[in-house]
Amino acid sequence: MKKFKELGITDEILDAIKDLGFKEPTDIQKDTIPLTLEGKDIIAGSATGSGKTLAFGASIIQNCIRGKGIQALILTPTRELAEQITQSLGSFSRYKRLSIVPIYGGVSLNPQFEKLHSADIVVGTPGRMLDHLQRDTIDLSAVKILVLDEADRMLDMGFLPDVKKIIGQCPKQKQVMLFSATIPPEIKNLSEKFMNDPQRVSVECFVDPRKLSQVYYDVPNNLKFSLLTHLIKHEETNLVMVFCNSRVTVDYVTKGLKKYGIDAIAIHGGLTQQKRTQTIDRFNSKNATFVLVCTDVAARGLDIPGVTHVYNYDIPSESKQYIHRIGRTARAGESGKAINLLSPRDHDNFNNVLRDNSIEIPKAEKPYIEKLDYSGQTSRRPGRSDSSRQHGRQQTRSGSLRDRDRRERTSQERQGQRSGKAAGSSSQSSQKRQGQRRSPRRHQQRS
Repeated sequence: MKKFKELGITDEILDAIKDLGFKEPTDIQKDTIPLTLEGKDIIAGSATGSGKTLAFGASIIQNCIRGKGIQALILTPTRELAEQITQSLGSFSRYKRLSIVPIYGGVSLNPQFEKLHSADIVVGTPGRMLDHLQRDTIDLSAVKILVLDEADRMLDMGFLPDVKKIIGQCPKQKQVMLFSATIPPEIKNLSEKFMNDPQRVSVECFVDPRKLSQVYYDVPNNLKFSLLTHLIKHEETNLVMVFCNSRVTVDYVTKGLKKYGIDAIAIHGGLTQQKRTQTIDRFNSKNATFVLVCTDVAARGLDIPGVTHVYNYDIPSESKQYIHRIGRTARAGESGKAINLLSPRDHDNFNNVLRDNSIEIPKAEKPYIEKLDYSGQTSRRPGRSDSSRQHGRQQTRSGSLRDRDRRERTSQERQGQRSGKAAGSSSQSSQKRQGQRRSPRRHQQRS
């Protein structure tokens, strides 16, 4: 505990850290905590699981006074991350008994109204924070510390305009801490506008590249699920994460793994918050082989220790997403493996990932596998995004309309032909009958 104390942390937090079993501060904690306790603005790059919650939490806990209004606001991109930060801060502040309230969508507003009256710290997603601000059910006038966690992910998800509006509702005089794996131009502009002489902190990747093995398998579409099942059953695994690019594929893979006796559970944005929370709790409590099948958005920011294998059932579209995914394993000195399953439709994305010269992924020989009898997919094809499905439906509808118009024209033409033939036949018959009626008269005249 001596090294934690040297950072300037108070006894209340030190006792909580000791209770939680932490022995030494991580790199991000050593570099960040002294600066935050001095009240400096911070821009820090750090991976999930590196200990960044305590890095910004120490300053918040030490500077907040119970019952003095909302003094600290932490913005996060996802509901799961908001819950996780809330739980971690609650553990670190157990001897100060601060009121820490998570605010996110997908649940009723009313319980949040009540809790906000006594909140000291709020951890929220941008969308739900704006809901409360518009309803005038949250007061940010006492905020002294603002934290933007996973700032690049909030940018990716389109939250940046919301974040700017929320910052505008906070006092101008405040400490701002920004944590982001990357610093794109938009995030840089945000820091220049709202931060005061920010100190930059950068630490080494928390994942040990020497203990992370990466491979890829080339596999036909119709064997992809069979290969995934085979590898999970035959690799020496503990906790496993399988990443997919769409909710439909997550459900498809989860259902199939369960069918073949693998304990799997899904998490994606289409689930209720209660279901997603229960899923993470179940996954974290497992000691035997257990599989979490997820999308990037649902899993971003979640600190899940003990993951031995990461499978990319669908390949992400860029190297940044790929690095975030494989960073779930080989942490804190443990070994890990990242396995990529490439069917023909994945090769464009895989080439995009390999444009990052720091990524090298050797090919592995595909083992002999038995093709499993599984067709649990819905009418939607695995791996297609919502936008591509919408585009496909529009094309299908357009094609159906064209086909229908073509059939109608053909039918009309056939009817016209039949009508013409019928009319011609009728005319000929009529003329013939008239001729037959006239011929006796002509015959009589000639007689």
